[in-house]
Amino acid sequence: MSEQRTALVLGGGGITGIAWEIGVIAGLLDAGVDLTGADLVVGTSAGSVVGAQLRSGAPVEELFGSQLEPPASERVARLGRGTLARYGLAILLARRDDVAFRRRVGRLARTAADTGRTPSEQERREVIGSRLRSHEWSDRPLVLTAVDAESGEFTTFTRASGVELAAAVAASCAVPGVYPPVTIDGRRYMDGGMRSPANADLAAAYDRIVVIAPLPRGAGPMASVDAQVTGLVSRVAVVAPDQASLTAIGRNVLDPAAREPSARAGRAQAASVADRVREVWHG
Repeated sequence: MSEQRTALVLGGGGITGIAWEIGVIAGLLDAGVDLTGADLVVGTSAGSVVGAQLRSGAPVEELFGSQLEPPASERVARLGRGTLARYGLAILLARRDDVAFRRRVGRLARTAADTGRTPSEQERREVIGSRLRSHEWSDRPLVLTAVDAESGEFTTFTRASGVELAAAVAASCAVPGVYPPVTIDGRRYMDGGMRSPANADLAAAYDRIVVIAPLPRGAGPMASVDAQVTGLVSRVAVVAPDQASLTAIGRNVLDPAAREPSARAGRAQAASVADRVREVWHG
């Protein structure tokens, strides 16, 4: 029998998504399920931060501890009603054309950045860089997702792309209208979650897949996690926030003050999903 290959897919979900995902991973490790040795890690937005940290070899308990630290001077961001309304309009006008939707959102992202309604690109790169334990790509497969903010085309970055790790993560985390697109080789890139909350289909060739998705639902042309994993021949476990985790995360996923409760809730929730994840991961 051939060896079963494993993939860990980490979805988007803001600052609280980073914390919750790390909490879930730590809680699963408590239960004897170690996801850190995955043959492939796919990271989208918040998941790109967690994926890069895991691939750096940082101990999970250390990563969890960092989520409990006070937010200090970290800036609170939010998706305003105006930005959300523009997302909704882009969905309506795109008529389920996913690339057209992303082009419209990309225009929103570029305009917000160019008119000073977001932090500067340099500031944002520095924030992302400070969250990474290493700025070097791992030898182990790591795929980070982004979207070209002009063409709307979906893009993936790997070690072979020749792109700085911090730049790839910053691009994947560039929420349109909140953070600026990131310039890489003359192109500007935004959040990979504009295609799908987790882009789980990138792991389709793997036999055993665990998806940790703070925001599993799609909207309009953005495919949900369930839509992407339905029909796969792989064995799949999807972990999404339970009610206690949703309460801890709160309404603003970009609020650093919600990071600690999100991490603790994720760790607590892991106990209830450990058997299901273990069955998929180990058989």
